[in-house]
Amino acid sequence: MSTLTETAPGYRTRRTLPLRVELVRQLRRRRTMIMGAILGALPFVLVIAFAVGGSPSGRNGQVTLMDTATASGANFAALNLFVSAGFLLVIPVALFCGDTVASEASWSSLRYLLAAPVPRARLLWSKLTVALALSLAAMILLPVVALAVGTAAYGWGPLQIPTGGALDTGTAVQRLAVTVAYVFVSQLVTAGLAFWLSTKTDAPLGAVGGAVGLTIVGNVLDAVTALGHWRDFLPAHWQFAWADAVQPHPEWSGMIQGTALSVTYALVLFALAFRGFARKDIVS
Repeated sequence: MSTLTETAPGYRTRRTLPLRVELVRQLRRRRTMIMGAILGALPFVLVIAFAVGGSPSGRNGQVTLMDTATASGANFAALNLFVSAGFLLVIPVALFCGDTVASEASWSSLRYLLAAPVPRARLLWSKLTVALALSLAAMILLPVVALAVGTAAYGWGPLQIPTGGALDTGTAVQRLAVTVAYVFVSQLVTAGLAFWLSTKTDAPLGAVGGAVGLTIVGNVLDAVTALGHWRDFLPAHWQFAWADAVQPHPEWSGMIQGTALSVTYALVLFALAFRGFARKDIVS
């Protein structure tokens, strides 16, 4: 194969498996459409739930983000992020990153892609880039739909902060954008786990389920207070640090620590995926 890639006329490594081709392939898959429909439907489900159950009210004298959900469209969008960041948004990341290489192996098309010839590193870069792009799109889709639905249902207004005070609409939208970016970065660990597992197995469900399972284990360990400061090394410990951004005086230290930890873990996992796949014997 090395001789072919060096001597075949017209062959260019960068022209193999273009990103637009891989993106179109992934967008046309049923699982992409279903996941987009689920995320797009969640805001409507919550609006119906509030309409049926009535507006939320304070409990035990304490006001939470749930209690201010119907104050404005911005509050409703923040609530959707809050209820989804811990688990629901994990699923599209694990799905898009864990299914991408393993599905080719399960279809017995992986070896034909490499024989095209598509260099292994090029194949992984194309698939990882598209998978991360779809994951980011999923995280943008939810708050955008929630903001539109919430504005239609509860009006356009400032973001009421449960602890007191409010953010004007312009500032609220900017802070929500920062929140979405942080949620995406915090999920890079799940993306790394899923992508690494996808290069190790021919079963897409195993890669996706493994990444989701390990993420859940991380959440469980973070709930064990006996671990003390060891929990600071768990990505799950910082997953809701974005709440500090939607305050009158935002605090960035938690988000900075969470970002550094997530990016470090993700880079290690991505490196393991590329290293292992470069030496893997492809038989499917």
